[in-house]
Formats: sequence, structure tokens, C-alpha cells
Amino acid sequence: MMSSTRLVDRIAALQDQKRYEDLHWSGSFEDYLEIARRNPRVARTAYERLYDMVLSHGTEEYVDHKKKITRYRFFQDEQHQGRDAIFGLDIPLMRFVNVLKAAALRYGTERRIILLHGPVGSSKSTIARLLKKGLEEYSRSPEGALYTYEWVLPEHLRHLTAGQEVFVSPMNEEPLKLIPPEVRDQAIADLGLERDGFVPFVRGQLNPACRFIFRELMLHTKATGRASSSTSASAACCSARKTASASAPSSPRTRRTRTAPSSPATSTTAASPSTAPTLTPAPSTSTASSTSPTAASSSSSRS
Repeated sequence: MMSSTRLVDRIAALQDQKRYEDLHWSGSFEDYLEIARRNPRVARTAYERLYDMVLSHGTEEYVDHKKKITRYRFFQDEQHQGRDAIFGLDIPLMRFVNVLKAAALRYGTERRIILLHGPVGSSKSTIARLLKKGLEEYSRSPEGALYTYEWVLPEHLRHLTAGQEVFVSPMNEEPLKLIPPEVRDQAIADLGLERDGFVPFVRGQLNPACRFIFRELMLHTKATGRASSSTSASAACCSARKTASASAPSSPRTRRTRTAPSSPATSTTAASPSTAPTLTPAPSTSTASSTSPTAASSSSSRS
């Protein structure tokens, strides 16, 4: 009979240690900046990531009644033996991907909620399921890697997080949002992240919880005499985070995450008129966050 130790060893041999370490990567903010310098596309918005994910599976073109039709192989679900494959909806799916492309290019669609409108059995839920499953798997690949940040606080500042040493960004935000908005565009340019026609689109403030921690850290930095003004305190705080190690106090850590952070919002509704789902922009101005997927953390974790 095989010993329990040998059984455990055999189970361990089935695991890919390198892949596990890659998916659970964790490092300092400076480490993340180096990753972004090598591959600026880790800072894509949610719609850019979603559009790239669909294209990564390839396309086919054919002519039907003198019309050139593009078939996106992503919707054939080849990775799962066609379990959720969609047939006969090439034109509606082509229109849907064009909406994603417009959102990725920030033509205004990214500020709308996408509704899939069609009768029962027209693949509305299947499309949504494919997108969710596809993003999860894409975020585990080197091309789809995305990161977020978390705060590592010394003991005398843990009252900010109810005693927690590590506070994860509740919104899984892009780590580049840690750079103050007033200098962010210039910093992105100086870091050389604008490359091959791609420019990271990182807008807005940190979420309220992280903004509070950021502000308190700046006040603490100023109180300890490291900076003489709020502006310089902000710069000093940012600099300290960049150079801090993953376990350094009062600094954000970046980590890789599993799913796209703020993925585009979609909704499905049943209707009777047509046999294929149609796209209807919702009148609401609610939108999915434009930050990428699964964004940043000073202890980057990948999936």
C-alpha cells in the first residue's frame, strides 16, 4: 500500500509551482512600475481589456449576401468543447463587439449600461456567462494579467483600518491611481508608458477608504517633519511608496488579481419581437469603472 507521504508527494507533483507563484505575485509599488514599464498594457481600462480578450481568440471572415461578416471565435467556446457556443448570431455579435470597441476607444459607450434585448432562448445569458468566464481565464494569462494594491500599515497607524495590518483596496483599483491626479499624466509620460499608440487612461481619485488612508499618511508624514507643505507631503508619500519594500510600513503593496476589476456593466432583458438579442444603450448615466481589470495593489496578486 502506498504511504500517505508518497500520496501527498504525487499530488504536489501535479501542481505547477511556477504558475502558482506567478498568479500570486506580490511586490512593492516600485516593482509594479517596473512591470508597467515593460508592458504598459497592464494598465488597460476594463473595456480595453474586454475587447482584447475577445480578439485574442481570433476571427474569421466570410461573405453572406454580398456582406462581409466577421465571426469572433471567442463565442464558439472552443476552450470548453463548445459547451456555451453560440450559433447563427454572427451579425448581432459583430455589432456587440463593435460596441465594446467603441467603449475601448472611449467614444462615449463606456459611460452607458449595455442591455442585451431579445426573446427567451436568444443567448443573452450565455453571452454574459461567456464574458465572465472569459475574463476570469484571460486574467490568468500573461497577456491579461492585472494588478491591484493594498496598504501595509505600522502598528501605530492601524487605527485607520480598525486594527488591520493589511488593507486591500475595496475597488481593486489600478495602482497608477496612487499617483496624485495633478501629476499623473506627466508621471505616465516620464515613465515611458505611452508606447506603440497605447496611452494608459487613468482618471479620477482613489476610492473613499483609500483616499482617507492616503490623506492620513500625508498628515503623518508632514507631522514627522518629512515635508513642509501638503503638496510636498503628497510627493514624499508617493515617493516613499515607490521605494518601500513589500513589507515596509506605511506603504501600498501591489498584487495580481483574478478578474477584471470594474468590468463593464451588462444587463439582459427578455422580449418577444426578434429571435436575436439586440443592443440598447440604457438612458442611465451609470457606468462601469473605466479602470482596468483587476487593477493594482502594492502586493500584486495575479490570476
